[in-house]
Amino acid sequence: MQHTASDERVETILGRRSTNIGNLRHDPIRSMITSMFWLDGAYWLPYLIGFTVFVAVAERWLGRWRLVAVGFGGHVVATLVSQFVLYEAIAARQADPALRSAVDVGVSYVMAALIGVLAYRTAGRWRVAYIAVCLVAFGTPLVVDGTFTDVGHATALLFGFAMYPLTRTLPRVRRARDWFARAASHPPIVRHRNS
Repeated sequence: MQHTASDERVETILGRRSTNIGNLRHDPIRSMITSMFWLDGAYWLPYLIGFTVFVAVAERWLGRWRLVAVGFGGHVVATLVSQFVLYEAIAARQADPALRSAVDVGVSYVMAALIGVLAYRTAGRWRVAYIAVCLVAFGTPLVVDGTFTDVGHATALLFGFAMYPLTRTLPRVRRARDWFARAASHPPIVRHRNS
């Protein structure tokens, strides 16, 4: 729909579904839920890659309910933290008051939380390397730009790291070759309906 509507219409739709300060004050539950189902921008390919590499792996490993708990929990916590930081920056006159109605939509906080929890999918040195790469990837924009969305992404990642208790009973991958062997021995199940 975003590609077929006019720019003004898209801006109106996204503005109403955004998790900005104004919408969170008036209708927080609706804005928290509806904001996840829109993309802010014309680029959907990074989301496709993110879903394939991270979300699909997380769903297969965590299961549906743990995935929802981590993803939605990360989205809510990251939104609240990032908007609180923005609110305080506006109050201290360090940010433009117009940002109260900034468009903040998308599933990126969900993906950041799932990327974080996937650290516990591996063990040993692989886990340390994975966490280090995540901290650099999410910490660099936070240090360089420091926008409220950078705060949200870093918060969601840390939320994912904090979800270790949900993963304690799940299997780990000890070595990369074990992961590939397991993936090859458990091909995805595809069901077809005959018409």
